[in-house]
Amino acid sequence: MDTKRWSSTVRRNCTALSLVALAGFVPVTAQAGPSGPDVSSWQHVDGRMIDWHAVRAAGHQFAMVKATEGLHYVNPYFVPDSLLMRTAGVARGTYHFARPELPPEPQAALYAATVLGQNGPLDLPPVLDLETSGGLPPDALIDWTQRYLNTVQALTGRAPIIYTYPNFWKTAMADTSLFTRYPLWIADYRGEAEPEVPGNWPTWTFWQTTDRGSIPGIGGATDLNLYNTAQGDFARFANMPSFGSS
Repeated sequence: MDTKRWSSTVRRNCTALSLVALAGFVPVTAQAGPSGPDVSSWQHVDGRMIDWHAVRAAGHQFAMVKATEGLHYVNPYFVPDSLLMRTAGVARGTYHFARPELPPEPQAALYAATVLGQNGPLDLPPVLDLETSGGLPPDALIDWTQRYLNTVQALTGRAPIIYTYPNFWKTAMADTSLFTRYPLWIADYRGEAEPEVPGNWPTWTFWQTTDRGSIPGIGGATDLNLYNTAQGDFARFANMPSFGSS
């Protein structure tokens, strides 16, 4: 997600995992629907602002924007991006880049205070970007993750989305299935018809297909994502009852 912070080579080399229906789960056929980028300060090349009207005109209905990281970092472009996205009619997702070597509750509080709510029109649920262990073993990282998610849900009133990539989840999180009630945003760049889904999630909600995409209005390469319409109506998910599909 934050393309300067972790190796896309690792993600591309994730081994394929056969999806098996679990007892009590019915397999869901994924259907790619609305698309959108995710951005951080890296997409503001030379300090240039993103032209969100051009992003929307190119057919992208949503975008994920980095809000915070750890205990002290706030994306300096978060507020202007949030405001300009709304004026352009682009649904806003916001994410916190986890630093598990630091306690989860204050990180959740920093994120919630920065985004000032995720329940308004054009708001997607909050996102936890989990792609580093902070040196924690799986049991401790699982506990850290649950504590963060509980705190963010209490502060925002919405169940968060988890962003991760298959190999990280299978190793750092011991492929736990404890988080399947949360929507999954999975990074998988292999170019297959479907992404690899770890942790016994029945399906994905968002799929990050590449970190080398090109979108009008955004300078340089950016991540591209798809929403799975098998998860339900995107307009309702994004608090956009009057926002039509394109």
